[in-house]
Amino acid sequence: MLKETLGAGVAYLHEGVEAGDRRVVQQLLDSGAVQLCVLTAELAWAFTAHVHTVIVADTLTYNGKLHCYEQYPITTVLQMLGRACRPLEDDHSVAVLMCVQHQKTFFTKLLNDCLPLESHLDHRLHDHMNAEIVTKTIENKQDAVDYLTWTFLYRRLTQNPNYYNLQGVTHRHLSDHLSELVETTLSDLEQSKCISIEDDMDVQPLNLGMIASYYYINYTTIELFSLSLTSKTKIRGLLEIISSAAEYTELSIRHREENIIRALAAKVPHKPTAPSGGSVKYNDPHVKAHVLLQAHLSRTQLPAELQADTALVLTKAIRLIQACVDVVSSSGWLSPAVAAMELAQMVTQAMWARDSYLRQLPHFTPELVQRCTDKGVETVFDVMELEDNARAKLLQLSTAEMADVARFCNRYPNVELSYEVKNERRLSAGRPIVVEVTLEREDDVVGPVIAPFFPQKREEGWWVVIGDPKSNTLLSIKRVSLGRSAKVRLDFVCGAGGRHTYTLYFMSDAYLGADQEYKFSVDVADVASDSSGSDAE
Repeated sequence: MLKETLGAGVAYLHEGVEAGDRRVVQQLLDSGAVQLCVLTAELAWAFTAHVHTVIVADTLTYNGKLHCYEQYPITTVLQMLGRACRPLEDDHSVAVLMCVQHQKTFFTKLLNDCLPLESHLDHRLHDHMNAEIVTKTIENKQDAVDYLTWTFLYRRLTQNPNYYNLQGVTHRHLSDHLSELVETTLSDLEQSKCISIEDDMDVQPLNLGMIASYYYINYTTIELFSLSLTSKTKIRGLLEIISSAAEYTELSIRHREENIIRALAAKVPHKPTAPSGGSVKYNDPHVKAHVLLQAHLSRTQLPAELQADTALVLTKAIRLIQACVDVVSSSGWLSPAVAAMELAQMVTQAMWARDSYLRQLPHFTPELVQRCTDKGVETVFDVMELEDNARAKLLQLSTAEMADVARFCNRYPNVELSYEVKNERRLSAGRPIVVEVTLEREDDVVGPVIAPFFPQKREEGWWVVIGDPKSNTLLSIKRVSLGRSAKVRLDFVCGAGGRHTYTLYFMSDAYLGADQEYKFSVDVADVASDSSGSDAE
């Protein structure tokens, strides 16, 4: 369709147009081959070409969450009008702004006067404060107040006090306002268990706060994870919990889009549920995120705008999943930790865990996967072990497609794992067990993950875990970035005396079918109860 309109000298761009096509359109505009380009407001900031005339057809956008139209941000309007500027080619430019009558005075004043820049740090202060507490920049409430005095917010408080609800601009007013801001922020962080406040003054980071800071996620999200994740959480629950993250609150809902979301929700495996048992709100951004995540795993064909939304959802999903792994690991739960690791693989490769591992391979259609399964070829390693002639006959792909398959197979991790219990002969109850794991990659090619359905470049990562599946206990976990080889040292405390069987897991965060699992047993001696009196002393 874009090719047809370009032939008539008219271009259009929206969120769903691919990046390559977007560049072509901008080059045609710059060269003068195309005279007219129609843009959606979402691309105001991504559009870099400059033109002679800009027409802003309306200043309102539909908010699907509130079912109403609302004003474009002032900065977006100025960005649109700023595209009308070619100083090397024109003596003047034209900008036409169409708006409802009662806003005419407002926009006239806006265009003639300068726009004051105000700080919104006070709306986003919790996450910044948490990060500074984790890095020990802020160690008490006075440090927090001092930190604020070095910000743009502090400069604007005296310049525009009404905007920040200040009663006055004296030193006392400023001091009281900052103290109240710090007290409220730190109290919220303490309630969400991200920090602890000692002696009503000193602040210390807690585990949840460290996880939130490390993965750069909202403090309310990490609190939600802590409250929602349990020892029995499975993939279905993880999808719901991740979709409820504060990071997805701003996901846009377009006009009448809830009808498309409702139709999609009817096709995905896990139907959205309302929190209080009422009816599901399909104009809720969290419901939309939940449905789009599942549509991605099912490889459902989506409209262009929803494809762009899915890319936004996925770029945040991996961080959220990794944070889930850390939260459940802190609680010592094995089953949900392994489920979260599997979900990271599924999101990267756009498939469900129950699907054939062959679906990861490029150009492998459901029909081709079925043909391979019928011949006993079920894993990526099975494809690699086939003779060249037998592989070509089975796959029936073109030379270029076979090259893509070969590239994926060469990148697919083949890791040799060996482990050793270091102090096996001297184990007694309450003493640490040390397990040393050696990892050796058999293939030479190390690079970004090959994941055609994932919108970002990803480097592969691994988890090495020791747990007891019978009691659903996670005993030790390490995150590993594996090049050619690596050594990992895991330790945990022995249980009661007797023979214990543990499981060592080696889990990928990007590929399905590359995980490894080993069982090992250790004999733990009871602490001697018949020690002599002097020994006991």
